[in-house]
Amino acid sequence: MLNDPLFIIAAIACLVVLVILMLGIGSFGKGGEGAAKRSNKLMRYRIYAQAAAVALIVLFVWLRNMGAQ
Repeated sequence: MLNDPLFIIAAIACLVVLVILMLGIGSFGKGGEGAAKRSNKLMRYRIYAQAAAVALIVLFVWLRNMGAQ
């Protein structure tokens, strides 16, 4: 399982979501109008990355269950 390419891609996608989340929170904590706009943009990117990560996880689980039958 750990050497499955789709699992690795899904794990990387989860890490990307985490990095974007941390950058967005950090930008929000700085304060100011420019930081708020940047934080808002990063949170929007996080939603897209999170949707992709969830889709990859669902695809991985679905393909794993298809192979088990």
